[in-house]
Amino acid sequence: MRNPHRVVALTGTTVALLASLVACSNNNKASSGSSSAPPANTKVGILLPDTASSPRWVSADPNRLRSQCSANKLTCYIDNANGSATTMESQAQALINQGVGVLLVTNLDSGSGKAIESLAKQHNVVTIDYDRLTTGGTAAYYVSFDNVKVGEDQGRSLTACPQVAGKTAVNYVDIDGAPTDNNATLFAQGYNSVLSKQAGWTKVGDQTGNWDPATAQAVFTTMLGKNPNINAVMVANDTMAQSVINVLKSQNLAGKVAVSGQDATAGGLDNVMLGTQCFTIYKPVAGEADVAVKLAGQILSGQKPAAPTTIKDPASGREVPSYLASPTVITKKNVAQPVTDGYETAQSVCPTPALVKLCAENGIHTP
Repeated sequence: MRNPHRVVALTGTTVALLASLVACSNNNKASSGSSSAPPANTKVGILLPDTASSPRWVSADPNRLRSQCSANKLTCYIDNANGSATTMESQAQALINQGVGVLLVTNLDSGSGKAIESLAKQHNVVTIDYDRLTTGGTAAYYVSFDNVKVGEDQGRSLTACPQVAGKTAVNYVDIDGAPTDNNATLFAQGYNSVLSKQAGWTKVGDQTGNWDPATAQAVFTTMLGKNPNINAVMVANDTMAQSVINVLKSQNLAGKVAVSGQDATAGGLDNVMLGTQCFTIYKPVAGEADVAVKLAGQILSGQKPAAPTTIKDPASGREVPSYLASPTVITKKNVAQPVTDGYETAQSVCPTPALVKLCAENGIHTP
């Protein structure tokens, strides 16, 4: 479990996003002559999706959100739906009944997310899409990473992996995230835009892993059985990448096939150091949590911040005011960065004597 009070280094993008919020806040105060008195309502509801798709929903995001709520003097209620859209809708209703003024929503699917946002709107509760855009929804803001760029970074990084670098012919497969998650669509848009133009690269399989390790393992087992000469696997995140690596290990192919990832999980960083995973994508949670909580506080104070950009909702065509942070590619060269930043702990990345030694060799030192 990460320390909720650990200092996380902010990326330049995060600093810029926070600066834009502060600037907007100052402008609003100057134009309205408002005082710095705290808002009458300081309650914020936060709905997180599950505990299985990524460790971030278990510790990284809740911990950072709690610390930022405290720093901004907000009362935050954080719920996790454990993969159930019905549960999330019930949690949303309960939070609205508790009197929250702002609701952060990381939807499980856009249909249920849209229903939650409609309910919130009926009760004059402002909604912010957190990490995932609710297509067809009514959120006032969207706070996330530039997810097309995440995918582009994944595609470019996969082509540079040592297992495929210099090859004139590469057979690869895609294991995508859940089709109900708009982020998965954006990731795929990004990496397909790169890989489809890569000379000599042939896609021999494409299927969803549904953000589920067991599904990803079954999918890749079938793919490898049909195409034993696979050279690269475009996996949408670290959790599913671990399943792919497990299958490759069973065939003595781990480290011989290029495997991608995302989320900079402890396991993903271990696999990068071991050479069984080529890279992961690091998205410091501060890039979302700090911005979203600051934004919620400003909304509760009666402000209407002007977001630095907009994202077009593919379902409604609405331009959604957005704050988008930039990701970082993590390879063996900079594998220590998420630990140095405090996103992961050395203990979680290096839990065994063998990994302690490997971590030390890669600049990660345990206490």
